[in-house]
Amino acid sequence: MSVGSQPSETEGIGNADETVVITHEDVDRAHDRVRVSAARARRGFFSNARLLWLLVGPGVLVMLGENDGPSMLSYAATGAKFGVGFFIPFVMLTFCMAIVVQEMTVRLGAATHRGHAELIFDRFGPFWGWFSMIDLAIGNFLTLITEFIAIRAGLGFFGVPPWLAVLIALVILYAALMSHRYWTWERITLAAAAFNLVFIPVALMTHPNWHGVGHSLITWHPLPGFNKDTLLIILADIGATVTPWMLFFQQSATVDKGLTTKDIRFGRIDTVLGAALATAAAVATILATAPLFAHQMTADNFQAAEFAQALQPLIGRFGASLFALGMVEAGIVASITISTSSAYAFGEVTHKPHSLNLPIGQGKSFYSVLTLCAVAAAAIVLIPGLPLVYVVLLVNVVAVLAMPPALVFLFMLVNDKEIMADLVSPLWANILAAGVVLVLVLAGVLFGVSVIAPNIFAVLGGK
Repeated sequence: MSVGSQPSETEGIGNADETVVITHEDVDRAHDRVRVSAARARRGFFSNARLLWLLVGPGVLVMLGENDGPSMLSYAATGAKFGVGFFIPFVMLTFCMAIVVQEMTVRLGAATHRGHAELIFDRFGPFWGWFSMIDLAIGNFLTLITEFIAIRAGLGFFGVPPWLAVLIALVILYAALMSHRYWTWERITLAAAAFNLVFIPVALMTHPNWHGVGHSLITWHPLPGFNKDTLLIILADIGATVTPWMLFFQQSATVDKGLTTKDIRFGRIDTVLGAALATAAAVATILATAPLFAHQMTADNFQAAEFAQALQPLIGRFGASLFALGMVEAGIVASITISTSSAYAFGEVTHKPHSLNLPIGQGKSFYSVLTLCAVAAAAIVLIPGLPLVYVVLLVNVVAVLAMPPALVFLFMLVNDKEIMADLVSPLWANILAAGVVLVLVLAGVLFGVSVIAPNIFAVLGGK
């Protein structure tokens, strides 16, 4: 039973001295575990495939969910500004970093059966618990705003007015919640997330220079003329792949799904599979907009409609429409997963019920936080004159700057023998995690230097 759960009509079981309360979410989760146990008891390829199908979810969702509106817009801007050279291998590297980080959340969730915010609260005290909660809430809210920017811009390509665009997104988000069942919510969201792969056929329509792609992978080297604009794109692409909300979401989803230590292997497969799919979509987005660079077209705008319109002369109306719809999907799926991560964290630190298996009556605070975050973000996007481009850029940079402290908490938790026992991180995993922290800290320091001394790159030989 998760912390903060409330009893439903199901009853207390036990004697006068000790009562065990069975909740609605416990019953639903137990039903899911029966199917997992039945699949695990059988042998053979099809049984293993069914077991993977039953256990897959949080990893794919977190990776494709991180291919959100600002992320895909960042990749689109990358292709338009730099083509297929340095950034295709770089984006692949960032997803490898994401795998290292997210694997730790799988082990934490399966070993402790507690969410990330709850563990920080319990292990480091109320101050750090509320600090992580507030930090996550601010970052998530800013990111939610950018998701609705992407939705508004993507549907704007088809002439949909802004108010109707955000209303459509809110209706889809609400509809996904109405099952009051984690399994159903997960499958609906996974189906929507799969549409992120629409960028692959769009990329193929542009007839990519595969020789150039292969050459960039084999002879990867730093960009010439490193400057502030290049740093901004690098930071945006890192922030498009590794962000704090991912830690909170995947660990809480692992708990809500009911994964145990026996399922960690499949949780890793789930994470790697999600990263592979997300990498394919990200690279495809760079390839899709690379012709804008090759044809010296201007697309220095981080809004989906402008990229789709710029591509239309090259790939036609159908291809441009797919690109715009891909941006809409990215915003909708991320708005669902990010608002859910905020609701999970709120429930964990306040010890309120926090599960997608809960009916609305028992999970009022959980569903209220989730809905209010999304509605407030959608409303802000409708403010006349809001600098949409600046907000999108700012959010990805903020995500990079906020990640090192979040990783320090994760690093300490996953090496805490009292809660992890034999599942503490091995030395090689700690070395990789330390490398990720070092890269993110270095990126943050470089950005800080560029703000304080904007001419530093010119002094060092940049353009």
